[in-house]
Amino acid sequence: MTKTEAQTRSELIDNRLADAGWNVKDPGQVIEEFDILTSLPEGVAEPRTLYEGHQFSDYVLLGKDRKPMAVVEAKKSSKDAAIGREQAKQYCINIQKQLGGELPFCFYTNGHDIYFWDLDNYPPRKVVGFPTRDDLERFQYIRRNRKPLTQELINTAIAGRDYQIRAIRAVLEGIEQKKRDFLLVMATGTGKTRTCIATIDALMRAGHAERVLFLVDRTALREQALAAFKEHLPNEPRWPNVGEKLLAKDRRIYISTYPTMLNIIRDESQNLSPHFFDFIVVDESHRSIYNTYKEVLDFFKTITLGLTATPTDIIDHNTFQLFHCEEGLPTFAYTFEEAVNSVPPYLSSFQVMKIQTRFQMEGISKRTISLEDQRKLLLEGKEVEEINFEGSQLEKQVINKGTNTLIVREFMEECIKDHNGVLPGKTIFFCSSKAHARRMEEIFDKLYPEHKGELAKVLVSDDPRVYGKGGLLDQFTNSDMPRVAISVDMLDTGIDVREIVNLVFAKPVYSYTKFWQMIGRGTRLLETSKPKPWCLEKDVFLILDCWDNFEYFKLQPKGKELKPQLPLPVRLVGLRLDKIEKALDLAQEQIAKREIDKLRFQISQLPQNSVVIKEAAACLGRVYEGNFWITLSRQRLEFLRSEIKPLFRTVSEADFKAMRFERDVLEYSLARLSNEKEKAETLKEGLIEQISELPLSVNFVKAEEQLIRAAQTNHYWSVSDVNALEDALDELNTRLGPLMKFRELQTGPGPVHLDLTDVLHNKERVEFGPQHESVSISRYREMVETMIAELTDHNPVLQKIKNGENVSSAEAADLAEMLHAEHPHITEDLLRQVYKNRKAHFIQFIRHILGIEVLRSFPETVSEAFDQFIGQHSNLSSRQLEFLNLLKGFIIEREKVEKRDLINAPFTVIHPQGIRGVFGPAEINEILQLTERLAA
Repeated sequence: MTKTEAQTRSELIDNRLADAGWNVKDPGQVIEEFDILTSLPEGVAEPRTLYEGHQFSDYVLLGKDRKPMAVVEAKKSSKDAAIGREQAKQYCINIQKQLGGELPFCFYTNGHDIYFWDLDNYPPRKVVGFPTRDDLERFQYIRRNRKPLTQELINTAIAGRDYQIRAIRAVLEGIEQKKRDFLLVMATGTGKTRTCIATIDALMRAGHAERVLFLVDRTALREQALAAFKEHLPNEPRWPNVGEKLLAKDRRIYISTYPTMLNIIRDESQNLSPHFFDFIVVDESHRSIYNTYKEVLDFFKTITLGLTATPTDIIDHNTFQLFHCEEGLPTFAYTFEEAVNSVPPYLSSFQVMKIQTRFQMEGISKRTISLEDQRKLLLEGKEVEEINFEGSQLEKQVINKGTNTLIVREFMEECIKDHNGVLPGKTIFFCSSKAHARRMEEIFDKLYPEHKGELAKVLVSDDPRVYGKGGLLDQFTNSDMPRVAISVDMLDTGIDVREIVNLVFAKPVYSYTKFWQMIGRGTRLLETSKPKPWCLEKDVFLILDCWDNFEYFKLQPKGKELKPQLPLPVRLVGLRLDKIEKALDLAQEQIAKREIDKLRFQISQLPQNSVVIKEAAACLGRVYEGNFWITLSRQRLEFLRSEIKPLFRTVSEADFKAMRFERDVLEYSLARLSNEKEKAETLKEGLIEQISELPLSVNFVKAEEQLIRAAQTNHYWSVSDVNALEDALDELNTRLGPLMKFRELQTGPGPVHLDLTDVLHNKERVEFGPQHESVSISRYREMVETMIAELTDHNPVLQKIKNGENVSSAEAADLAEMLHAEHPHITEDLLRQVYKNRKAHFIQFIRHILGIEVLRSFPETVSEAFDQFIGQHSNLSSRQLEFLNLLKGFIIEREKVEKRDLINAPFTVIHPQGIRGVFGPAEINEILQLTERLAA
């Protein structure tokens, strides 16, 4: 039944206001039918409204000072809420003219849809609820006191790298331009979190945000983010503190996992306003976040910043849509290649070694098993001919201890070790399952018992010993042991351990996004101010690829496309709708009615506190009316499929084992109804198998023994009368469905366990990554430095240099000649190339190698000068920063720049007038002084 406007107000809008703490019957909070006098006093300029005469606003919300803060225009539920848009705007303008003070905030609604319009600031946007009085007063305070963001200084002590400042400036300028959604794509290890914290710091200082939410997808990442905020914004109150479970409402920075926040917004007792936060950061904004927890963002709908390390060309299009970015064009991007090739580099490059065993390449069969192992198998009573597995079946259908042992041995031989050259540096082993991880741990313990079980440890997310101070993750990060963390998914993404120098891919990976996230565990450079004794230096890290992952992604750059799966509750409703439609087509009205009743009950059980359900209130309102179901036309069935069925993705609390059984029963009954005999027979066999696995040793199951035994006979399923069959299936589902959680799954004999000696089939270094060409340069430097270290003990000239004494030009020439004789490639010109310093002389290189003088390369000198300049001018715009970045690269490449260069290409790409179009005269003068210093 269509509601009048008065009914919409009393039954819907009043309740929605009450949810936000407004009592419409209290004239100190809300005035209904607020009388607006629109005639203007004499002498007032042309009005902003076209309407004269008396006007009555449906609701005016008052502040504690009893002054109007917001107007709410109501329309009846059957009308589009947008009809009230212009009306509500005029009311706001006229109330301000009549009473003075601030322009009220504007709302218009039909009881189901609510729109919020911050006039003169943002266009209208749909919201899920009204703001509280505190929310509106905070909005007013922000609107009144915020400062322009284009000139707001950035705290470079938090994020001072040039690309970080450019990213922050891009977001701040976007907010100033009234944009509300942003996406930063920054390679793992380039400081996404620091960049985000510096952005939040600028927003808070400029008065644009009072409360911020930082969302992560795992507990370990929440702890990491809490530590980062504590370090960089120590004076901002945070939630949660140690031990806090309930949401505290008096903090400024909130850090939460997605599931925790989803539970909080669905929990009525928390009473959290959808307008509680001014700014939300979504860490690791990739496909899974979009699919699973978009509901959190739909609830708050505030200014949102997405962070991801996924390369731009791999990002799912839904992510770009979520942050309103054009496909492939995030707000700002900084790639792994840019970070590695920067001077100095911001990320560590890597080398890849491919390790493949004979069994991996050729499988396990009589042809590949050694004669000694074949004899051993015969003594154990096993038939060698029966052992026949493909290499791809390892760790699935067959587990061979010898293969894993070989991988561990090769790792220990080839890995990057600590400064003593004995133990491996910090390492992550990526394993395929928890059982696989435990087997690897056992192999480490057996091969290297002298480390008493401390060398390698399994870290999995469901182990409570992993988290907290002194936990396994804390030990791996901050203690000498363990050196090897054996991980199953937990350490694949987000964990920040700078000392990692080895990654071992002991499993195949099919997702390109995940593959690069895993590689990102090793890309971080060391913090030289905080050296740890087990990792004093790191210029490259090693990846041991045991499953040809790099070759796979060369052939398939985007990896395996995963088909999105419909959640079980959505599939169940889809089947039910198919059965209703089939029953109606066959004029089986009793069956149709039975399924309609079940569907209506399912709809009534949807989580009412879910924002998805609240936003679908108008659609659900239709199906809550009994008349909708009287004649279920094709059009109405299509409405149920397109609008109601997708809502069941919100169902998260259910007995899913019982639901799977109900789905299978429903699919069987639909096959019988459709006369699909073969399909029905197959589904029946599957149901009988499930029922046969119910354990009669459990009392609850024993109570249904008679039905369980009957349901395993053909007689039970041979009922020909369709209605009698439906009665039997309903009884089966009602009585046995809840017992499925006790079912003993017949997992079969499990994988075959073997202990056969495997041999190395292939071991090679792979060129993969932006800096494979730097290996020869590194070796050259290592050779020169080793030679000088060896000669210093007995060469008098080198000893004088080491002792800080001056050497004559003749002595320098003799030393150069001697070194050149030892190795003809040691020349001053080549040293200048290798150490990238075009001005240093031979003795300066020797002093640098001996650690007496720090010799900075020319690119390092240029980069440092530009970083310092940007740090001193942190109010530069994003275009000015882009110009400086281009200028820095130009000077590094050409080693000099002249004034005329700055008004020609490539600088005219940024502005047709080059530097003159981007900077003022005073700033140009400063930049010219900088370039002259670098050229001197």
